[in-house]
Amino acid sequence: MENGKFDLKEPLLGPQESVTIDIPPASQYSDKQIKILKFNIRGIECASCAVSIESVLGKLNGIENAAVSPIDGQTVVKYIPGIIDVSCKAIYATWIFFLYFLLAILFFRNHPLGPIMHWVYDEKGFKLGFVFYPVKLQKYFYDAEPICWYFPQAKTIKEAIENGGFEVEAFPEQDIAVCRLRIKGMACTSCSESVERALAAADGVKKAVVGLALEEAKVHFDPNVTTPKKIIEVVEDAGFRGDLISSGNDANKLHLKLDGVRAAEDADIIKSALESVIGVNHVEMDTEGESITVSYDPDITGPRSLIQRIREAAVGQASYDASIYIPPRQRESDQQNEIRMYRDQFLWSCVFSVPVFLFSMVLPMLPPYGNWLDYKIHDMLSIGMLLRWILCTPVQFIIGRRFYIGAYHALRRKSANMDVLVAVGTNAAYFYSLYILLKSLTSDKFEEEDFFETSAMLVSFILLGKYLEIVAKGKTSDALAKLSELAPETACLVTIDDDGNIISETEISTQLIQRNDLFKIVPGAKVPVDGIVIDGQSYVNESMITGEAKPVAKKPGGKVIGGTVNDNGCIIVKATHVGSETALSQIVQLVEAAQLARAPVQKLADQISRFFVPTVVAAAFITWLAWFVAGVAGLYPKHWIPKGVDKFELALQFGICVVVVACPCALGLATPTAVMVATGKGAQLGVLIKGGAALEKAHKVKAVVFDKTGTLTVGKPVVVSVVLFSGVTMEELCDMAIALEANSEHPVAKAVVEHAKKLRHNYGSMADHIEDAKDFEVHPGAGVSGKVCNKVVLAGNKRLMQAYNVPISQEVEDHISGAEKLARTCVLVAIDGKVAGAFAVTDPVKPEAERVIKFLQSMNISSIMVTGDNWGTATAIAREVGIIEVYAETDPIGKADKIKEIQMRGLTVAMVGDGINDSPALAAADVGMAIGAGTDVAIEAADIVLIKSNLEDVVTAIDLSRKTMSRIRVNYVWALGYNVLAMPIAAGVLFPFAGIRFPPWVAGACMAASSISVVCSSLLLQYYKKPLHVENA
Repeated sequence: MENGKFDLKEPLLGPQESVTIDIPPASQYSDKQIKILKFNIRGIECASCAVSIESVLGKLNGIENAAVSPIDGQTVVKYIPGIIDVSCKAIYATWIFFLYFLLAILFFRNHPLGPIMHWVYDEKGFKLGFVFYPVKLQKYFYDAEPICWYFPQAKTIKEAIENGGFEVEAFPEQDIAVCRLRIKGMACTSCSESVERALAAADGVKKAVVGLALEEAKVHFDPNVTTPKKIIEVVEDAGFRGDLISSGNDANKLHLKLDGVRAAEDADIIKSALESVIGVNHVEMDTEGESITVSYDPDITGPRSLIQRIREAAVGQASYDASIYIPPRQRESDQQNEIRMYRDQFLWSCVFSVPVFLFSMVLPMLPPYGNWLDYKIHDMLSIGMLLRWILCTPVQFIIGRRFYIGAYHALRRKSANMDVLVAVGTNAAYFYSLYILLKSLTSDKFEEEDFFETSAMLVSFILLGKYLEIVAKGKTSDALAKLSELAPETACLVTIDDDGNIISETEISTQLIQRNDLFKIVPGAKVPVDGIVIDGQSYVNESMITGEAKPVAKKPGGKVIGGTVNDNGCIIVKATHVGSETALSQIVQLVEAAQLARAPVQKLADQISRFFVPTVVAAAFITWLAWFVAGVAGLYPKHWIPKGVDKFELALQFGICVVVVACPCALGLATPTAVMVATGKGAQLGVLIKGGAALEKAHKVKAVVFDKTGTLTVGKPVVVSVVLFSGVTMEELCDMAIALEANSEHPVAKAVVEHAKKLRHNYGSMADHIEDAKDFEVHPGAGVSGKVCNKVVLAGNKRLMQAYNVPISQEVEDHISGAEKLARTCVLVAIDGKVAGAFAVTDPVKPEAERVIKFLQSMNISSIMVTGDNWGTATAIAREVGIIEVYAETDPIGKADKIKEIQMRGLTVAMVGDGINDSPALAAADVGMAIGAGTDVAIEAADIVLIKSNLEDVVTAIDLSRKTMSRIRVNYVWALGYNVLAMPIAAGVLFPFAGIRFPPWVAGACMAASSISVVCSSLLLQYYKKPLHVENA
């Protein structure tokens, strides 16, 4: 055995066949696929504990690396799944195996009795264990049992640590993988529900969401139980076509086109070379070796490094190279193929159905041009009838084959959809007409009219409707497509010397940019990836990402977003986020997830779809029966019956009309198409809505809770004054404040440190080294504390002073109240139990805040402020912007409690915060809005992410939600109203009074038009305009 694998080139027992080893079939998963476990360990008291744990883990077979932090117990383990063994039972089984194996070699070498050992593999090719037994001994010993031993999996790691006396926390009990599938063949809500039910019932599937309008499914599954291939088989068994869009974590996958691969050995060399690179997680090569897909960690390696490794892997005269390969966008190509397919099918159907229509409806009305159609071939069979049958049959069974397939699969899974309705209607018309044809062929007196034109025209109009519907649905994702295309194809990579001078410039593909690369952006060029400006100044147009038309000034230290345009000035940018980590990629991912999520209002359509088709079929049968019985019983006058039609045919026409006029598709498309357009439009305006549920909840909002710092205010506090107390010098106060507050990330702390450093510089006595604070502690909502030069130092508000029993004199009280009246926050600094001084900090109110609050009031939405700041400052800010209800001196948990109290009043509450300190409140609110997210758009706690720091987007989010829900209601009214009105008319309710009767092919055209109208109604949301523009006011 070498490196955990048997060397099969030299058999262990020579030519004997007594030992066999099963080799697993070729699999895309190899035994060297490394997995990573992250968890926490409690009970670590010192560094030696961490070392001992690492030692225990290092002894496990299959462990590549284990790192344990002695500070917080955070543990990261890289291991090869399937070959971990540590337990005594496993060791015991191993010894039994080798002893038995040795005995077999010594005593049974030339004997028919010999051991057989079988490796056991899972479906991915991983070794789970072995079965070892002397099979032929069973001839002599009936109780001879095999020795079976299975390798423990990841849980063995946990057990090994717990056996050492430590407690494991946050251990991932099972792997959950995610894959996205393209689902073709879904016509209505009933179809999407069928796929969802089939996926949910599949082994290993934890969660499945199917989007009808997006024609996609997102499946969460256990990779140890099932695979994407098996999941696709489940979809196909349900009667639909499934294609894999992505599997696993596609966050950092590189697709490369290979050059120089001549044989399988070359492909193996390249694959092995890439697998040996630190930071590469998985390598997958296609069967022909022409391209390769690499999953990697961008913090460790990058595209250019991987390409260079491929070039260096060449041995001898071989020469390898690789280039970026961008796979075609599956959605766009599938959409174009589907549009082309329906267009071609419609045109082919017209080739047959138009002549049928002419022969049945037009030429008979134009004598003598149509007289030849009445010529009898045999008995009562005319040329016209024969031609209509010949032309109609290909339309019914070849072009219309898709409806039969769809209906078959729907009925097989005990459901019904639009295909069932079409199949029932067209078959009724076709086979009744075929009966007329056969009766005319065998009778010399039989005279009846056929309905072949009904079947052919019905199929043609439905295909036309599907074609127009798909074209319209494609436009619902236009906004997302435009976002995806914002990033430039190339970038100018530069290298600079120690003095900041550019040494070289190279134009490379944007796909090749790695983290920490430097690239130059000239005026008019697009920013390729997210980064930080390190040299130069300019104005950048970020309207395509944030919706903000005003150019934003950029200088060294400023952040730029990939996809934005540099207006003027040349800047050098350092890449900080690449690939799927860029703001643009995260926005696209977030919007795609939102479009796939199902809105609660969709439940109405789901409930209706369950009984819609059976109800329609039953109504059609009752309609036919009622008209036929009424005709036979003579309940209506004979002149009601049109010329050339008898009682049975008239009743059949009404029944067919009811079947084909009903449209479940319009109901199914009412919600998802509107959500797709709204989320795409919101993304264009800088408002990212996480799905239909968030969209639906936002329109019900009656109260908006605002955080103060960074939300109502600019979020960049500045110190406006400093006052000394207790006879402490300014130098000492500044030194103490700098040493303590330097450890805090709070904006107010940063403002204090910055101002204190300026004061020390002005006094000309800036020390070379400031003492570090020890025993530093953060007190949420109050301040910080620590020891500086053996002195206990506090910096915070009055609440912190009271908690440490620091006396506050009247002089200090007066200073605090005076500052609070001016909307200023007092940061008190206490040294050894005495207030030494105070920094008055102010944070300017955003210019649009007052107008936004007034606009919300006009929308009948109340505004509330909840802040951790003092009451005086909070009240002053609230008074300035027009907010009446204020809650101050509230910690993060208290904010969440306040929101729950407001919800108890029966109000739907939206929380607007910065998404960091306000996470509990954002999660507690009905709708959480993270404002000013900048490049960090993946905020889990928020339902809506507002990219800009502009409060007008709060209004935009709520207004867009209201407009979208209004549009969904219009869609439902149209879809339901159409069915409610069209079905009775198709059933002949108006025929006795006004003579109004739908021919079946006209009913089919109406059904197609209803779906198109719903999609077009949703597309009107693309013209949505923001209701409030503060800058133009």
